[in-house]
Amino acid sequence: MNTTSVNMPSNTMPNANGSTATVRPVSPDVIAHMTRNEADMAFKKRVATIFEWIPPRDDMLILDMPCGRGFYLNMYRYVNANVRLIGGELDWEVMRKADANVGHLPHLSLINCNIYALPYPDNTFDAVILSEILEHVDDDVAALREVMRVLKPGGVAAITVPNADYPFWWDPINKTLEFLFKRPIRTGMLAGLWANHVRLYRRDQLRAAVNQSGLILEDERAFTHDSFPFIHNLVYGIGKPLLESGALPDKMASAADRTTFDKNDGSIWNPINLGVAVLNWFDRRNPIAEPVGRAAVNLAAKARKPG
Repeated sequence: MNTTSVNMPSNTMPNANGSTATVRPVSPDVIAHMTRNEADMAFKKRVATIFEWIPPRDDMLILDMPCGRGFYLNMYRYVNANVRLIGGELDWEVMRKADANVGHLPHLSLINCNIYALPYPDNTFDAVILSEILEHVDDDVAALREVMRVLKPGGVAAITVPNADYPFWWDPINKTLEFLFKRPIRTGMLAGLWANHVRLYRRDQLRAAVNQSGLILEDERAFTHDSFPFIHNLVYGIGKPLLESGALPDKMASAADRTTFDKNDGSIWNPINLGVAVLNWFDRRNPIAEPVGRAAVNLAAKARKPG
């Protein structure tokens, strides 16, 4: 499968400037294929949510801020050859990794920038992906106002953040430390969900930040309740360093890498595929939107610029 052969239904809808263009919703099967290597079940829900709220349209210009290692950019290019993509990233080391992963892809640019001062004119982007960024910044409202500035009138921001009411088994170490001492671990292998974060969010906090920025909240959800014990530590404290260090054999690395889902042969004899199958079993009962009041790993908000 390549970027020009994905078979998806299409229709037309108004874009941010009022004209119409072809929209190609991404099917659940394609989402499942692009996340087939994924050990972070909450990331799978983030991908599905972002593609639901920002379906690719041929004439779109999308900013992914921060783009991290380029995972969303790679997926958007995979399902649509024409959508224009810009990845913004503050960390130079992470940008180098993004360049290695997606820098060769067409109609895609990477830029070193700060979310408080995006180097683009007003009303530039049709959509902005803000996945796992607001929890890292001191002034989330200022960041959202800057995003609103560069969005076209009617443009959409898809926001995901870690939930302060996360399930115990996702990160038992920090859940226990929060309960006993009100002091989670924020750095190192045991940091878990709190890694390098200024804050986690509750629903009302995320809603308030969106409203204060001037964006209009259109939808919100929380996802991923059931999880394998200590999964955040296993995936990001152990698995990610092993993958990035090159310590894994080639077939295991291809089955663990978010950018190489087409190279995974799916063999259950591959320990990575077997492990992901176990994690998918734990995830099987998690809906795309958990009921209000139920512990979940992520909160998500769809916000639109007035226009």
